[in-house]
Amino acid sequence: MSRRAVVIGAGLAGMLAAAALSAVADEVIVWDRDDLPDGPEHRKGLPQGRHAHMLLAGGLAAMEDLVPGVSLRERLLAAGAREVSLASGMVSLTPEGWLRRWRGPGPHMLACSRALLDWVVREAVPAHTGVKLRKGQVVEVTGDARRVTGVRVATPSGSEDLDADFVVDASGRGSRVDAWLRAMGVTDVRAQTVDAGLVNATRVYRMPEGAEDFPVTVLHADPYGSRPGRSGMVLPIEGGRWMASLAGTRGGEPPSDPDAFLRYALDLPHPLVGRLISRAEPLTDVHVSRSTSNHRRYLERTRHWPERFVVLGDALATFNPAYGQGMSVAALGARALARELGRAGLTGPGVARRAQRGAAGAVHAAWTMAVGQDIWYPGTRGGTPGLADRLVTAYTRRMTRAMTGSHSAASAVWEVSSMTAGPERLLRPGAVLAAAVGPVKRPLSAPPLSPRELELAGLS
Repeated sequence: MSRRAVVIGAGLAGMLAAAALSAVADEVIVWDRDDLPDGPEHRKGLPQGRHAHMLLAGGLAAMEDLVPGVSLRERLLAAGAREVSLASGMVSLTPEGWLRRWRGPGPHMLACSRALLDWVVREAVPAHTGVKLRKGQVVEVTGDARRVTGVRVATPSGSEDLDADFVVDASGRGSRVDAWLRAMGVTDVRAQTVDAGLVNATRVYRMPEGAEDFPVTVLHADPYGSRPGRSGMVLPIEGGRWMASLAGTRGGEPPSDPDAFLRYALDLPHPLVGRLISRAEPLTDVHVSRSTSNHRRYLERTRHWPERFVVLGDALATFNPAYGQGMSVAALGARALARELGRAGLTGPGVARRAQRGAAGAVHAAWTMAVGQDIWYPGTRGGTPGLADRLVTAYTRRMTRAMTGSHSAASAVWEVSSMTAGPERLLRPGAVLAAAVGPVKRPLSAPPLSPRELELAGLS
């Protein structure tokens, strides 16, 4: 008997979910309401698409597992993505000081535009799995609280009812899953929103000659100063370009005017980001986005969950994009789905419930990191620090301070921030000792740049 699976949404989460389903389904159809570009171009329905994105090591590993027979890493690098070492390839100013650049191995991340990443995945998955892409908007998920049976789709030629043995909602921030679940009789979905009022503003520049290996530059916001958080970063992307993203929480929002954009960058706690972009040729206008709140649906906690239905990606949880976790969480959620499908098949009892709980594990780690900082900004809506938050924050700040001069502390944080290890990594004896001892090297008074890098930044 032929088995069909349906995925709602052809973004990163949707395509990775489709790859997971293709291992056990005879037919996988991905529905998307938008016209999908034929190349690495921005598209509607992705409010953060024009801003800086980082694919963390844990997320890349999950993606590689989901699409066997093809190296997504190699495809991305061939298309111009940059591989960056967290140990040596970044210059970061934290609220506790400048982080050192260390020699030796460490986790890597990939830097490229979101448009390139989505395109590479959207090309690779159908080519290696037989997944089909179709245009249409899913307006209803059919079934009841016991089991989902299919979808109703509005297509250019009319309405279509489609039976399915499994359905995944990966339709993003605008998901209608709450209404769909209520219609099926699932009415106890809890949700939470924590909104620091962050605004992102991004402009793309031509990379200056000789700056091809300039480190990723990040000036982190300070959540603990009782004032709006303001941050900035310069990220290399494909095509010999820099993507400069500025961000500010409620009361400290970056502007869309190009001249004011540069002034904002120069006025950050260090002028490095501003100096870099002042010496580069702008290629775009300033793009601004306000879709930045942390929002989570606790679907794993419902009393009953319909068989054969899973929610992944931004439809499950969204995060303040400043922390760069969303894509990796989506990939880890799709891998959790693949794991359960591999154990019990497409229609095995309890597969959807277990997969939903597995996806929630990746969400929880990222949520704790993002919300644990956002609740400290003035004017944040939806959360205030409690005693547990204060204890965690005290330890986190101590660990960050140790990072400024301790390779052991830095290694522990790299593993957690790259999502190759869970937050419990910070509680291992070695990490606790590193936090207790603190930095063993003296604090840096300036960014750790080589003479050539200082010249490129106009700081020599």
